[in-house]
Amino acid sequence: MLFQQGKLVVRKLELNDKYLLVKWLSDPVILQYYEGRDNPFDVEKVEEKFFKEEDDAVRCLIEFDGEPIGYIQFYEVDAEERLAYGYGDSMELIYGMDQFIGESAYWNKGVGTQLVRSTVKYLIEEQGAGRIVMDPQTWNERAIRCYEKCGFEKVKLLPANEWHEGEYRDCWLIEYRKERGEVYE
Repeated sequence: MLFQQGKLVVRKLELNDKYLLVKWLSDPVILQYYEGRDNPFDVEKVEEKFFKEEDDAVRCLIEFDGEPIGYIQFYEVDAEERLAYGYGDSMELIYGMDQFIGESAYWNKGVGTQLVRSTVKYLIEEQGAGRIVMDPQTWNERAIRCYEKCGFEKVKLLPANEWHEGEYRDCWLIEYRKERGEVYE
């Protein structure tokens, strides 16, 4: 277990979790927001993307009240992404994060807010992050509201930033800055 806040637990992904990822990433309701409905995952694709990629992302399973409900990953933002986002001159430690709640029964119940706040706290207090960034698609208003409630602010528009359902979609670069001293619990 990496961290826990109340009924919420975030732990590193294990190989057997691939079947949960297949379930979630073949569900059109979930794919509408993450990866795209035209991009369903099978076991082979999940193994390739979540268990064989050569990057530094920490991939985790989200549990709530003992039930697996979603996925989150976080990573140090690399030099190329720093430049693209306008952080090329910054020396601070910047983390990126991506997540989804794969069990839609847990949507609109505050679980996403609890997840984002507790992950921000973990990244700042345990990993030394000075800034945390995400790039949600501009049309995903529910997610953006959640992130803003957690202290993230829109920084700049990233035009045609992400391929989703047959077209490049605009995204918002959003950030949480440690220096603002937000309460993230």
